[in-house]
Amino acid sequence: MPAHMQINDPAADAVVDEFDVYTELLPLDGARIIELGCGAAQHTRDIARTGRPEAILACEVDSVQHEKNLAIDDLPGVTFVHAGAEAIPAEDASADLVLMFKSLHHVPVERMDAALAEIARVLRPGGLAYISEPVYAGDFNEVLRLFHDEREVREAAFAAVQRAVDAGPLELAGQHFFQTRNDFADFADFEQRVLGVTHTRHELSSELYDKVRRTFEQYQGPEGARFLMPIRVDLLRRP
Repeated sequence: MPAHMQINDPAADAVVDEFDVYTELLPLDGARIIELGCGAAQHTRDIARTGRPEAILACEVDSVQHEKNLAIDDLPGVTFVHAGAEAIPAEDASADLVLMFKSLHHVPVERMDAALAEIARVLRPGGLAYISEPVYAGDFNEVLRLFHDEREVREAAFAAVQRAVDAGPLELAGQHFFQTRNDFADFADFEQRVLGVTHTRHELSSELYDKVRRTFEQYQGPEGARFLMPIRVDLLRRP
């Protein structure tokens, strides 16, 4: 019987730091971890600094960001590699945990099934995959979708997880819904951190740029622009 999965839970209004979610859910002690789409390695750093995992293999497909990650020299036990989720450079059953923080929807849609198959391959029996994805809702999404509407790719990512669960390479261990803060000092901060990312090229006309700025500034207050971002975590297990 296929597991019943939800893409969203509109009633989930708890505001938490995602660090508190995964450190509670995951058996990090002595774990061999693979992180896919590590980006600027903030979660990598937070997890490594707990001193709990045995090792972290942090994969990033964006060459520009990967080169920056290679300059990080204060995280013993972390290895940065240039790799995508659909071709993980690791042996079969070699990982206790696989982590994806808001990155599955960045995998090309036609490769999402391959990515889930790879996750199942590298996990040991009983190992867990923690896949967090932004829910297509909330104030921040209203700004983002003006220039980068992710509805289709986010729905495709959810559908890929559903197929992996229904077909059997992975089983559903649980779903968790919550909100996280996503705050910016001002529009210049947003421009640098969102419009300026290297993994996605954003080219805005001057008219659209002004519309994005005006919409963003509706959320600007004395302490900056404050947003809540709803998140779904699909926790999967390799049988």
